[in-house]
Amino acid sequence: MWNDFRVPTVDIGPYVADVPDAAACAGVAAQLDRACQEVGFVQIVGHGIPERTIDDLAAALDAFFALPLETKKGYRRGPAENRGYAPPKSESLSMSLGVPSASTMNDFYEAITVGTEASAFPGLDLPETSYARNTWPEAVPSFRPAVEEYFLRAQGLSRVLVRAFADALGLPPGYFDGLVDHSIEVLKMNNYALPESEIRVVDELTGMGAHTDFGIVTVLWADQVPGLQVLGADSRWHDVQPCDGALLINLGDAMARWTNGRWRSTIHRVDPPIVGGRIQRRRSAAFFFDGNHDAVIETLSGCLADGESGYPPITIAENIASKLAGMKSGVAPVGLREAERVLAADTH
Repeated sequence: MWNDFRVPTVDIGPYVADVPDAAACAGVAAQLDRACQEVGFVQIVGHGIPERTIDDLAAALDAFFALPLETKKGYRRGPAENRGYAPPKSESLSMSLGVPSASTMNDFYEAITVGTEASAFPGLDLPETSYARNTWPEAVPSFRPAVEEYFLRAQGLSRVLVRAFADALGLPPGYFDGLVDHSIEVLKMNNYALPESEIRVVDELTGMGAHTDFGIVTVLWADQVPGLQVLGADSRWHDVQPCDGALLINLGDAMARWTNGRWRSTIHRVDPPIVGGRIQRRRSAAFFFDGNHDAVIETLSGCLADGESGYPPITIAENIASKLAGMKSGVAPVGLREAERVLAADTH
């Protein structure tokens, strides 16, 4: 264990090389295994996503979130559809763990979400609930091409990471391929700022409540602005900011369940970045690589000790649905180990 909490940096260049070097990849896999056991968050460099692609994504976010609130609300979808625009204070991520925040729907970020549609897999009969149609903001013509380019890059990176994860866990090459060949993939783009009339801080606010991610792995681009905090093994919250050129990677529930907790689905939150009594603007884009909707999450045999039963089996779609119900509708899931960790954490 590292003496002081830190998110380790791993260069995954050997895995994205045109001709991967087996020995170099083995070294990367060992670093990932250690980081996934001890922190559950990793900074990756050498990821291969061009800086221009990320700059275009950031510009697209700026253009969309600069629209009038009423215009943005025109792209809102129902709570059962994880697509479209979500205004400030319309969600509570801590409720995805069954942990209420100061008020039921208190997360002050706004977001727009897109994802893989069922039409991307014409040979499969996939449920609209997991592979919903996107709502693209026509008011910003540059938004869709910039977001689709970043989405494609993050999608490819996620598949590289899953290949590295199989190596890190000592599994056969391609072990996860059949569990991700029609993966649910979602890009949630966030803006941490209230409308001008509400920007002075007068009440207790939550930027984004304490939560774990729902799927296999999350690829996070974020501003180098304070706010993101990770709950460490010491039950204390630690500030995390990406270094230059890095993307933050964290594990989700599926990977923690598959490994019976050997790898951590780390609890994290966003505290309001406040400067001089006012909220400092912060942006992020989280690409969630969740796995096939019908893939069953059950503990890998190599991660069970004698007599251990592991997590009860659940499909990717069932796990996501229970978490989204809490986040969007306030219907709390019950019996989650992660909820106990949040409730036991130091509140500061």
